[in-house]
Amino acid sequence: MSLELLSALWLGVLTSMSPCTLTTNVAAVSFLSKKVNHPKDVLLSSMAYILGRMVTYAAIGSIIICSLVSVPSIAKFLQSHMDRIVGPILIIVGLFLLDGFKFRIPVLSFSHEKQDKLADSGVGGAFLLGVFFALSFCPIAAALYFGSLIPLALNSKIGVIYPFVYGIGTGIPVAIFAIGVVVGVKTRSKWFQKTAQLERWARRITGVIFVVVGLYFVWTNI
Repeated sequence: MSLELLSALWLGVLTSMSPCTLTTNVAAVSFLSKKVNHPKDVLLSSMAYILGRMVTYAAIGSIIICSLVSVPSIAKFLQSHMDRIVGPILIIVGLFLLDGFKFRIPVLSFSHEKQDKLADSGVGGAFLLGVFFALSFCPIAAALYFGSLIPLALNSKIGVIYPFVYGIGTGIPVAIFAIGVVVGVKTRSKWFQKTAQLERWARRITGVIFVVVGLYFVWTNI
């Protein structure tokens, strides 16, 4: 796997570990585990939830990339100026990951009643639950997805694959937690705390790398 595809995978993992997304994932898997009693059903529902998130991320990215590339004027502009655009974008996203500034985005609301109905409807409902939660982009997830993944994909000839790799990355931490729930992990709060601590360090390191790489791109294009 190339470095760019590994970067897409890592962005997905980091997104899934970000505070708001991590909280949503842990709550969703815990919620699903309370709705069904059999471990096999818990695992199936959790995997369906993960698949729903992965498919959503992959679909949105593929639509955006294919739409931009299919327009000749936009495609020509991206081919000519993408290297100049990537640098400033990486610097901005890196500073955001380092808590250099904050921003808010509208969040898709989803009532508890609808969550109950989807969770009670089995695997299909769990899949739709993952779709709806994936559409609720928190600031960090939005910065990593739209500010890093999409520009990275647009700068590659196989960019349409990147959202799928990103989606796989988002599912890895959730799958680990879901398996832990099935085998009977009791210390969910400790797992959450350790993951949150790991996310903070991973986000800071990624932020520094983004700023450095962004400065390199800017320097080479001056």
